[in-house]
Amino acid sequence: MTAKPDDNLPDVRDGLTRKERIILYCLDQLQTERDGRNVPTAMLYGRVIEYLDMSMEEFQAALASASMRSRE
Repeated sequence: MTAKPDDNLPDVRDGLTRKERIILYCLDQLQTERDGRNVPTAMLYGRVIEYLDMSMEEFQAALASASMRSRE
C-alpha cells in the first residue's frame, strides 16, 4: 500500500484526516463485533493496517488526534 497525498489533509466537513476517519471506522466496526465492549489497541491497529500502511507511532498519534476531535 502506498500513502495517498491527501492522507494527512483534514476534511472540510469535520476536520478529520483520512487516517483518522479509517481509525474511527475500524473502531466502530470492532465495537459492533464485540457487542459494545472496549477494543484493545493492538486489535484496532491490526484492523487499521489492513487499510493503511502506518507505523505504530503514526497510528497512536492519529488515534489520539481522532479521539480528541470526536469529542469536540
